[in-house]
Amino acid sequence: PSAALALLGGSVAAVVVWKWLGKRQIQKKMEEARRTRDEGVKKMAKVVQQFREQVPSVQTEAILSLPLLELTRRLREGSLSPKTVLYTYLEKALEVTQQTNCMRHFIPECEEQLQEIQRQEEKGLLYGIPVSIKDHIGHKGHLSTCGLVQCLGTVVQEDSVLVKVLKRQGAIPFAMTNVPQSLFSYDCSNPIFGQTLHPFNPQKSPGGSSGGEGALIAGGGSILGIGSDIGGSIRLPSSFCGLCGLKPTAKRLSVWRTRLLNVDVCSHPAPVPCALGPMARDVDSLALCMKALLCQEMFRLDPTVPPIPFDEEVYSSSAPLRVGYYDTDGYFPLPPCMRRAVQETRGALQAAGHQLVPFSPPRIHYVMTELFLKTFFADGGRGWLDVFTGGIVDPSLKSQVNGCKIPRLGKKLLTLILKPLVRLFRQFLLLLKLKNVATISTCRSVKEMWNHHHEIQAYRTEFIARWRELQLDVVLCPVLGPAFTTGYPGKLLTAISSTMLYNVLNFPAGVVPVSTVTEADEEELKLYQGCCDDPWDRTLKQAVAGAVGLPVAVQCVALPWQEELCLRFMKEVETLSREK
Repeated sequence: PSAALALLGGSVAAVVVWKWLGKRQIQKKMEEARRTRDEGVKKMAKVVQQFREQVPSVQTEAILSLPLLELTRRLREGSLSPKTVLYTYLEKALEVTQQTNCMRHFIPECEEQLQEIQRQEEKGLLYGIPVSIKDHIGHKGHLSTCGLVQCLGTVVQEDSVLVKVLKRQGAIPFAMTNVPQSLFSYDCSNPIFGQTLHPFNPQKSPGGSSGGEGALIAGGGSILGIGSDIGGSIRLPSSFCGLCGLKPTAKRLSVWRTRLLNVDVCSHPAPVPCALGPMARDVDSLALCMKALLCQEMFRLDPTVPPIPFDEEVYSSSAPLRVGYYDTDGYFPLPPCMRRAVQETRGALQAAGHQLVPFSPPRIHYVMTELFLKTFFADGGRGWLDVFTGGIVDPSLKSQVNGCKIPRLGKKLLTLILKPLVRLFRQFLLLLKLKNVATISTCRSVKEMWNHHHEIQAYRTEFIARWRELQLDVVLCPVLGPAFTTGYPGKLLTAISSTMLYNVLNFPAGVVPVSTVTEADEEELKLYQGCCDDPWDRTLKQAVAGAVGLPVAVQCVALPWQEELCLRFMKEVETLSREK
């Protein structure tokens, strides 16, 4: 017995030491990543300082205030040099990231690209424009982390197609921006690089998962950024930070060499696909970016992208539009200011001569629980859990990760026990499906997976039929906002239905800021009861409270492959809101 006890004690001690060594190794990896980032920041600060000493007369504020179209014009005509513009934005980006922690890494090769564009015979549409890119978009020589420890050791060996095309068009990628861990969150925090803060209110989140982009652009440290969207990850940061952002139809822009979790997006096609898209301060910037990217170079480098050039005629049209609209999808009632934004925009569009038609998207509860979640958790969440193996889970994701770890039988028993305690079981069940996604949203066989794919296609057909029946050109609808207090997005996964719908449908959708939160909105929020004044409705009130002065946006939608029409509608909304 004593020998057995000694053996057991030794085994336990060995396990404890092994786990301690594993955690220590993880800490070393994270510290090294942070050290590398900090050294890059110091290097960029030194380079910027040297430039300022050489050219002390640079009119920083004048350059930073130029809209993208005006900046490109001045760069092409030569009244501004690419070098001056690059170092001006580098300096501002340093300032913004000190306030918000929005940068994951500067790209030192931006200086090489600066020299390269000056050797190009033809100036591209984005000649001399500094561009920021989201963490998981591949850039040669840099990490693509997704906020995960296991991705820290793999350096990207080749630029993504999108980065190659940006460079070909004369753009200068200069920064990679922070993301939430695993990208499966609309906050912006990971255990390696920390929490990104809102540029206008440090108590608030910039949104996610393209939250680093949102904070950097809204703070003035970038004039154009590239994000990605699989549930609202371009549109939510745009809404929270007061930017314009476009989620195109998936595959309108190449996603080659773009990482999602721990795999390349192209190697794991999904019925609800990931889309890359631009984020900027105005709609014209989005249109210029799309025009630059939709070129022969992209079609050559990625033959899977349909060779459809940007249709300037559609974007420039002034013909009246037939606009469907709704201010709630009936699934998760949004704060009063977001519904106000839709109603005011509807009135402005109608006064401008457009035809407004009430529209109601069908079966959002079914879409949210049966279509969207099954796409990502068909395996009960096992694939998602695997990316945290050997790593540290960010606090904002712990409830979801722990939920996925509960055995299937345990979740079923938990559901049965809690059922009588919940006044509206339907609402609870919907939340349980979202927080413990492995409970119900699972495909248990290949046949079930094929049926799931068929159900998504059938829903798209149903939705388009309703759209066609009303003879709509575009749809105006709400988007989640205003900016949440940090930590709250992880408590309210149900709230993303407004953006998630158009990922399931694979429709182009964009966000335009049209207003700000007023004192009257804040007072009306106190009376907000949501669906049934349950704990989640009250959590939403807490999440968005204290947002006076923060941006309020609306969402604009078009049919697949009609990005130009979507942008044209966004431009109309932007123009009317600015006139107001």
